[in-house]
Amino acid sequence: RGEATTTSGVDHNLTLEIIWTAIPTILVMIIFVWGFKGFVRLYVVPAHAMQVNVTAQKWFWTFDYPEGVNAVNELIVPVDKPVKLLMSSKDVIHSFFVPNFRIKQDIVPNRYQIIWFEATQTGTFNLFCTQYCGKGHSEMVGKVIVKTQKEYQDWIDQASGPVAGETMADYGKKLYTSRACNTCHSIDGTPNTGPTFKGAYGRTETLADGTTIVVDENYIRESLLEPTKKDVSGYQPVMPTYQGILKQQQIDALIEFLKTVQ
Repeated sequence: RGEATTTSGVDHNLTLEIIWTAIPTILVMIIFVWGFKGFVRLYVVPAHAMQVNVTAQKWFWTFDYPEGVNAVNELIVPVDKPVKLLMSSKDVIHSFFVPNFRIKQDIVPNRYQIIWFEATQTGTFNLFCTQYCGKGHSEMVGKVIVKTQKEYQDWIDQASGPVAGETMADYGKKLYTSRACNTCHSIDGTPNTGPTFKGAYGRTETLADGTTIVVDENYIRESLLEPTKKDVSGYQPVMPTYQGILKQQQIDALIEFLKTVQ
């Protein structure tokens, strides 16, 4: 018969326990510092960044620049310059997403959201809204256009008004595209979300309440600033207001352009 044995009195290994505690702790600290640096880099805006105010609404983007210029659906920025976006929504939740820059930020009504980026190469990049915001959600797309510093300054100078030798009607034609009027109003007579601009000026329209009105300068201006006040029969009251987006000169230019679309 073998000799009786007893259980070892060694109930732990201090060295081993220190190793398997210390190594994971060091790894966690490294990952934390690494992640925290990324978080700070993402959310702390550089002091020398230029600010662009972004307004989201159904169904387009508006960008207001410190020089007093604004653009619709085109965020134009200089290369190698940090850009701070101060974003707000006029109606429902939207989401600002530029895949190439790996930036995405939900925009909630009645509060500001901030995000920043710095483009390191020139080019044109897609901009999407990734929160379902209504019937026109799929059309709420835009572009981020990165220019050289000189090209950016030239654009700022030109966007302030019509260039030398340009008529108000020609300037209005540019605004028809740059202010996204073309997404809802055709100029060839094709039905769309809104009435066609072809032959619109001087035309008598029947309104939703059964009354009629002649499309003149006053009606066009009112439709841009208070679009749901006098809706044309057969169309949904979905046009957003351009109050604060269009300057008086730009409204005048759009009116002159409509007069030429016959």
